[in-house]
Amino acid sequence: MLRTRNAIRCIIPPQVLDRIARNGSSEQRRRALDTISLDHSLRVARMQNAFQAAARAAKVDVLGMQAELRARRTIYDARNGDSFFGNVVRSEGAGPTGNVAVDEAYDGLGATYDFYANTFQRDSIDGRGLPLDGVVHFRQDYDNAFWDGQRMIFGDGDGELFNRFTIALDIIGHELTHGVTEVETGLNYWEQSGALNESISDTFGSLVKQQQLGQKADEADWLIGAGLLAAGVQGDALRSMKAPGTAYDDPILGKDEQPGHMNAYVNTFEDNGGVHTNSGIPNRAFYLAATAIGGYAWETPGRIWFSALQDPRVRPTTRFRGFARATLRAAATIYGSGSTEQATVATAWEGVGVNVG
Repeated sequence: MLRTRNAIRCIIPPQVLDRIARNGSSEQRRRALDTISLDHSLRVARMQNAFQAAARAAKVDVLGMQAELRARRTIYDARNGDSFFGNVVRSEGAGPTGNVAVDEAYDGLGATYDFYANTFQRDSIDGRGLPLDGVVHFRQDYDNAFWDGQRMIFGDGDGELFNRFTIALDIIGHELTHGVTEVETGLNYWEQSGALNESISDTFGSLVKQQQLGQKADEADWLIGAGLLAAGVQGDALRSMKAPGTAYDDPILGKDEQPGHMNAYVNTFEDNGGVHTNSGIPNRAFYLAATAIGGYAWETPGRIWFSALQDPRVRPTTRFRGFARATLRAAATIYGSGSTEQATVATAWEGVGVNVG
């Protein structure tokens, strides 16, 4: 299970990198293959970091925890190398540096911390005050960003297909939410469980952005990674929660293949069983619930989804139907059995072909 549970969860799906390697110029192909080649080494590091995180959690002294919810951020500059350590360029409380990537990473980590603290009274992504570290300018023209179990890593992008990976707040919220999911349920990164893992990150990544912008559900764009695609790329973002399958259609990146309904579910061995593809189904379920309920999406549907994530019946192998039922239980607990909120959530899941019974 370690292979799937502790896989590196990069924001750019591997099938997109594969298409770039097939369809891009010689330089684009080189960069895509270089990014792909890192996967094995990073996966090993990811497993080691997961074990270290578990050991740290076991030693936490509850009496010594912060009495006040407060972020503790440190940003490192890799200087286009491979090192995650050494050059601290901004730490908690320090002012802007003028380096766009540094300041975007610092602000994005802070916005994500504030979202979980203000919305769910959660002290960092582990609920125990985990310091939030970020590494910017990782490697040369690196086309990805990921949470490695201990820190956020941001590439600068190549400028031809992708802009810098600190540019989109929802990407930062997405990646840090992988840490939340790992602490709460440890959803396996394979097939429907993995697609749920990705969807939960998309959902709360979008909510981080919406809260930062003060947007209600009907005002949000529901795009993941808007601004990341470079000028000339035919697309708006990496994914659309509102309309899965419409985010991009580009000669080099290919076509967004996300389904928004179970009748188009993609059975594949690629991308750990289609985790970035089939996440479109639960993504749209959340969008349908949020827009039907109205108001700020983090208040009612966000609370329901987060409560479901903490449901002890949600296991590492939970599939779409199991999680959908957890959201119904959460809605009943919070708003009452037979409530409008519970009925709306049920209708949203039925709207994407997930039969909740």
